[in-house]
Amino acid sequence: MKHTIVAAACVLWLAGCSTAVRDKLAIQDPTVLQRGFDTEQSEPAGAAVRQWTDVYGQIKAPREVSASLQSRLDGLGTRKENYFGYKDQCWLDAANEEIALSNGWGFVEEALGESARLTAELESGRPAKLDNPSLRTVAALRPDIAASLGVIRRDARFAYCPQAQREVACMEVKLMHAGHDAWARNFDAAQEKVDAVERVMSDARAHLDGCAVPRPPVAAVSLPPKIALSADALFPFDRGDIESITENGRAKLDAVIADVKRAGDVSGIAISGFTDRLGSLAYNRALSQRRATSVQRYLQDHGVTLPIQARGYGPASPGAQCTMSNHRALVDCLAGDRRVELQFTRRGETPSSGE
Repeated sequence: MKHTIVAAACVLWLAGCSTAVRDKLAIQDPTVLQRGFDTEQSEPAGAAVRQWTDVYGQIKAPREVSASLQSRLDGLGTRKENYFGYKDQCWLDAANEEIALSNGWGFVEEALGESARLTAELESGRPAKLDNPSLRTVAALRPDIAASLGVIRRDARFAYCPQAQREVACMEVKLMHAGHDAWARNFDAAQEKVDAVERVMSDARAHLDGCAVPRPPVAAVSLPPKIALSADALFPFDRGDIESITENGRAKLDAVIADVKRAGDVSGIAISGFTDRLGSLAYNRALSQRRATSVQRYLQDHGVTLPIQARGYGPASPGAQCTMSNHRALVDCLAGDRRVELQFTRRGETPSSGE
């Protein structure tokens, strides 16, 4: 077989091969670039060895083998609808193409071997290897394209993008098919296949951009019937407008909003504002109403679409027992009375009217 390679190389040398096309292929194996009587017949140059003939020499009727593999692949049904199944089919197509051309270089057997390996792995459910094999009759070329295909394949979206999987799988096989043409010194045919790969590359990237990694399901949370937030943590002293909500207060409200959205069973919210007993009743009621309304607006502005009631009750629900005469100490002791409560109504429950 290797003498045939030498003869073919001589013919190409005498006829004059296209150096420009050959150089564009960026062939990685220097033995492929040799011409004429300098062409090697060594194992690195692709000479058949016992190990190769023991494996691939068993394929005596490639057409029958191809038909059998196609039948097995078709029998996998939806199990073949993935990157490995698509690559399996592309190896079969490459083998059939070369069978029709009466290719006797060994590539037909290698392509059928790759199909057989992938089919067996799909049938057994074993994880298949992503890396492309090193084949005797295939010269490595265009490492830039191979690297670009690897980038697409490693993208997290690739696993969820069947069209991109099909395109990348077949581009990888096509690039190796081009490598076989180059190994056989048919550089023009190799370039045609490389051009075809480059045309599909943009399509694969576009299809990948149209896919997304599914978001993991959000676990539901169980909200308590009522949450009390310290007014001192939500607002500065004597303030109740939405613009004055503190950074710490916004973080607390954001956490409540996230829990409400994840709970899934909340049908309404009643917001109640409370103050301590210091100050006039009218002033405290107005302040507590402003604070309850501001919390209502904040929730609505951040995506809570449930019905929300907001009412201010002033000092209507004291809980602290504070009798000290020192004003600062008394203010600190009454902190628990200054609060905003959020009471949640579940589906099927009667909405609360607040305090």
